[in-house]
Amino acid sequence: MADEVLSTPGHLISLAARGFARLSESRLKPLGFGVGHLPVLVALRDGKAHTQRDLARFARIGQPPMAQMLARMERDGLIQRTRDPSDGRSSRIVLTRAARERLPAAIATLYEGNRQALAGFTATEASQLADLLTRLIDNLDQLTGAETSP
Repeated sequence: MADEVLSTPGHLISLAARGFARLSESRLKPLGFGVGHLPVLVALRDGKAHTQRDLARFARIGQPPMAQMLARMERDGLIQRTRDPSDGRSSRIVLTRAARERLPAAIATLYEGNRQALAGFTATEASQLADLLTRLIDNLDQLTGAETSP
């Protein structure tokens, strides 16, 4: 009976998430990125966030871990901070040229990893899985009071 807990969706999703993280990290590292960087990079590229607070909300993580990640990304030449002209206490964050140039290869790498991980799934099954996971994440956000992405 105790083994049944290892067959629950929560446990299986956790295993899948860790597997995807390992795969993504190993493929993104040569490009100078980490898997945790992707929400920040995409948000900055798409203009969805420009401050630490907005990036933390977008990535669904707390501000202290976001501050640490941004410090590492700045050290690694992926982002630049400038004073926000409308609020001198705040910084605006932008991608560096190097990050913008390497980002398409990183995204292509992630798509390829997803394609390989979903080998044997039909396009309909892959789409259905994404839809189900999105609904699950929404339910979990409601249960935990998490803010959703903008």
